[in-house]
This record gives sequence, C-alpha cells and structure tokens, in this order.
Amino acid sequence: MTAVSPASIPLRDLETLIACPRCDALSTLVELGEEERAACPRCGTVLIAARVHSFLHVIALAFTAMILMVSAVFFPFLKISASGLSHESSLFGAAMAFSDGLMLPLAVALLATIVAVPVLRFAALIYTLAPLANGKRPWQHAARMFRFAEELEPWSMAEIFVIGTAVALVKVAGLATVSFGTAFWALCGLIIVTALKNAFLSEGAIWLELGAAANAEAAKTDAGDDLPTAAETRL
Repeated sequence: MTAVSPASIPLRDLETLIACPRCDALSTLVELGEEERAACPRCGTVLIAARVHSFLHVIALAFTAMILMVSAVFFPFLKISASGLSHESSLFGAAMAFSDGLMLPLAVALLATIVAVPVLRFAALIYTLAPLANGKRPWQHAARMFRFAEELEPWSMAEIFVIGTAVALVKVAGLATVSFGTAFWALCGLIIVTALKNAFLSEGAIWLELGAAANAEAAKTDAGDDLPTAAETRL
C-alpha cells in the first residue's frame, strides 16, 4: 500500500482509496493474492487481510462467542457466602432483580448491552461472511447487515461488565467469601474470543468482497437488459 494525498488523485479514481481506521491515512488499493494482506504505510494497521483464512476464522469465533454467551447468561455467575449464609446468582437472575418498578429500564439496558447486542453483532457477521467464505454470492442485504454489525460494536459491553464486576468483587472479598461460577469464566473466555475475532476481522476485505459482488450483479443485470426480448426475437 502507498500513502497518497486526495489532491493528487483524479476525481474518477477516488473510490480506489482506502482510509486507515486508526490514523486516517489514505492509501491506494492494489490487487492482492489469496494469501497476501495490505497494511497501512504510516502505522502498520492491517487494512485488508487474507480472505481465505480470515473469513472462516471470524465465523468460527463468532459461533464460539455465541455459545459462550448462552453459557454466561444461564449458568451460575458467582456465589457469595458470609456467616453461614450463601447466595448464588446468574447473570439473567441479576438483571431480573432490577425488573420491578422504576428499575425496569436498568434491567433492559443490562441485558441489551451485555447479551443482546453482542449476539446480534455475531449473528450479523455470520450472515455476511458465511457465503463469502464458501466462495458464493453474498446473501440479500449482506452489506446492510455488515454495516449494522459495525454500528453495534460500541454498544457491546460484555468486557466492561466483567471489569466492573472484578472491581466490585475486590471490595466485597474482605466481607464475604466469593467463588466464581461457570458464567464468569464463560464471560472471560468471551473477551478472549472477541479479541481474536477482532484481530482476524478485516473490514476492508469484507467491503471489497461485497463491492465486487455488487458490481458483478450489476454487470449481469445490464447484460440481461441488452438481450432482445422474446417478442423482439420473433419480429
């Protein structure tokens, strides 16, 4: 990839530029092989990863994250014991504890940002990448689904919840005995899987594939429009 200035590029060639998501440097797109990847010449951020492996890895990690999310919601999250009394709760049970009266919006926001948003994002990524990973045409509205997945990313807060829980448990540890359940470790695993998924995810490569598929579909439609109809053939 070569860094360029927009002023030096003709207007008709502006769509051949790609912007780095980290430092905003503009680079010209080049044709890449199946195993090649493109990096930003300024900061080294990967702009386009190898298509063959990255799509399959992202799909596998998205499925893994969804399984971990189901485990995190319904399995016990933690157990607190003090003075011979103990209480065990799940993430879903903790959210439902705020479901009465004026606290209902808090319960909805908790489940939405920790559970619903990540699951929707993973599902949108799988919908977008499943046909591309198999070398097939993207499904209908794939570009819209991928844009939806990107817009949901800032609202996915499972990692923030785990960090906040860890900070709170440090303060509680001196007053009671705290033991972590399956759901806590599932959320920790979810953070690792999400980080790996982000490492393999290449927005540039996905948009290039979606754009190429859209251009091929448009060219096919234009070619079909140029063909004579049955009535014209008979004439």
